[in-house]
Amino acid sequence: MAENVERTQHFSLGHFIIRMLVGAVVLAVTAFLTPDFTISGIWPLIIAAAVIALLDYLVQRVLGVDTTPFGRGLTGFIVAAVIIYVVKFIVPGYDVTLLGAVLGALVYGVINLLIPGRTM
Repeated sequence: MAENVERTQHFSLGHFIIRMLVGAVVLAVTAFLTPDFTISGIWPLIIAAAVIALLDYLVQRVLGVDTTPFGRGLTGFIVAAVIIYVVKFIVPGYDVTLLGAVLGALVYGVINLLIPGRTM
């Protein structure tokens, strides 16, 4: 719990931008590898990565839940899938089904484990 509090207190714009850019790369790979998950161009990808980073930050601040797919076990996985799914209602050109969001959270989590740093 103290680790979550410490992480949210040291948030900066530079950290958010780097997290968003790395998240965009991970999101592109996730959409490529996941059935029923499509992103129609570079701008929807960048906007979706920004929205995911913002939603992740808000969930972490308000609920104190680590939203990485493997961060808090089943809870983190479900929250990550919900965030991936909800973005489809916010970003045009980003389309994912419920099954695609669940599979996407799994793929995102595996890629997140391989890449150093936090992307979601």
